[in-house]
Amino acid sequence: MLADTLLEVDDLAVHFPIQSGWMRRTTGAVRAVDGVSFTIGRGEILGLVGESGSGKTTIGRAIMRAYEPTRGTMLFRRDDGDDAGDGGIDAGTVDLATVPRKQLRAIWREIQMIFQDPFSSLNPRMTLLQTVGEPLRNYGVGSAAEIRERAAELLATVGLRPEYLARYPHAFSGGQRQRIVVARALALRPKLIVCDEPTSALDVSIQAQVLNLLLDLQAEFHLSYLFISHDLTVVEHLCDRIAVLYAGKLVELAPRDELFDHTLHPYTEALLSAAPIPDPRRRRERIVLQGDVPDPANPPPGCAFAERCRYAVDHCRTDTPELRELRPGHWVSCHRADELTLASYR
Repeated sequence: MLADTLLEVDDLAVHFPIQSGWMRRTTGAVRAVDGVSFTIGRGEILGLVGESGSGKTTIGRAIMRAYEPTRGTMLFRRDDGDDAGDGGIDAGTVDLATVPRKQLRAIWREIQMIFQDPFSSLNPRMTLLQTVGEPLRNYGVGSAAEIRERAAELLATVGLRPEYLARYPHAFSGGQRQRIVVARALALRPKLIVCDEPTSALDVSIQAQVLNLLLDLQAEFHLSYLFISHDLTVVEHLCDRIAVLYAGKLVELAPRDELFDHTLHPYTEALLSAAPIPDPRRRRERIVLQGDVPDPANPPPGCAFAERCRYAVDHCRTDTPELRELRPGHWVSCHRADELTLASYR
């Protein structure tokens, strides 16, 4: 693990058992995530994109240990001086995949999550003071008066008025609710925040406000984000590097500008072709993928994208491609990546 690496995920797999019969015997598994590797640096925003069912949310929840990993490692760096209480985990590198559940409390202080739907992730019976102050109370940070003061500061940080502390979630708009969720995630000053499509339930104009807020907070508190999204225009605005998932596997990983200017994987090319161009004078070929995403319970041999790929040849359907670095910092999982010239976004 490099000195500036905060999280290193290696060969992560999350399989959900298929059970049948009255004895509930395991007869197979749904391979939601199957051998994904990436890193997140300190102060970096890594975008995770792909269509619905590609495994994006599963990866985020596996990092939080809401889902148990089937295999792989998730090495998270805790700095010297981090509190070793709350579970007895000392400073240094810990594997999130194997940390005992009773010790996860210390990890959750440093890793928080923002969910897709702000309304369902807020308790309608709790005021903003109770909601934003809950992490502080759970970890015994400060007295009641100090928690109230800290909650008011957090609301001000995300652009809400401190006098809202006595109000309930139903009194706020969708964008305001998402700001409340962001304030709660910031309460314990985490190092890493997993953002699970935090703007997809919001209007476009409100999306821009929340994205700019996340960028401002990232710069102010030197946060790292794992930003999960299906919208490439959003990750282009926000992220430093972008990882593309297809059927539970990583197919491309590159710095943002490199990915948009020099696309190497046909699936990424298809995703980019669907993104709107801000210039009405420009036209781009729309690539419509035929067929269905492969069954995660019975994946085909070879490349998972082969049956939908217009560049596929015979060995694509029999040999599984490896993730390889074809350009500096640009990784791709495609047999023909070095011989294809794909359309770019820009």
